[in-house]
Amino acid sequence: MDAPVAPPPLLDARNLHKSYGDKPVLRGVDLSIRPGQVKAMLGPSGSGKSTILRLINLLERADQGSIEIDGQRVGLVGKPGAERPAPERVLAKQRLAVGTVFQQFNLFPHLNATRNVMSGLTTVRNVSPKDAEERAVMMLEEVGLGAHVHKYPSELSGGQQQRVAIARALVMEPKLMLFDEPTSALDPELVGEVLRVMEGLARGGMTMLVVTHETRFARRVADEVVLFDGGVIVEQQEPDGFFENPQNERTKEFLRHVH
Repeated sequence: MDAPVAPPPLLDARNLHKSYGDKPVLRGVDLSIRPGQVKAMLGPSGSGKSTILRLINLLERADQGSIEIDGQRVGLVGKPGAERPAPERVLAKQRLAVGTVFQQFNLFPHLNATRNVMSGLTTVRNVSPKDAEERAVMMLEEVGLGAHVHKYPSELSGGQQQRVAIARALVMEPKLMLFDEPTSALDPELVGEVLRVMEGLARGGMTMLVVTHETRFARRVADEVVLFDGGVIVEQQEPDGFFENPQNERTKEFLRHVH
């Protein structure tokens, strides 16, 4: 019997380079994620983790390399060999495939939780206000905030605000979710409620790339763990191998400091 054919990657980034001025931040990174996979990215500050997320969600352009999402080249238009940067109207459409949750919640302070979540539906996807509100309330209920749908950000804890931000990204029905250290701005006692929501997404089959310093979450939830350092991937393994039998000396050193 033939072995089952692996599905093509949902995200396929090749040879990504990015510099700011004369400082190289990414140095030829290859990164791919299969549908339904959770990949956790660890590494010291300044190693390039957040930069690669900003390239994937098209907030910045790579200096070199290519990114495909669900088989579609993003960020560029034109035939191979004659590509040029995509105009903003094209980028805006391509960004719909990706949802992003940042360290800071970036909620509109003058809108309640429901209005924050439905804002993208009405302005970007042209969903009617009535349907958008229904979807927003359902999504807030899914992240455990059904009792807080009318509250404003100032009335919510940091963990609750981050869950509103997660709901706002999810309601747009992205194919890929990016998380950029989503718990780093939270008090320690609030971290768990956000991680539980993310764990539920993983169990539900959401494809996720998570930049995190929460090694226990990476070990428990991720399918693969990546160590980023100096703008390159220095190790990539399944969690047990990554944490119990790292192959790279840099990984061993990193884990000594975080354990």
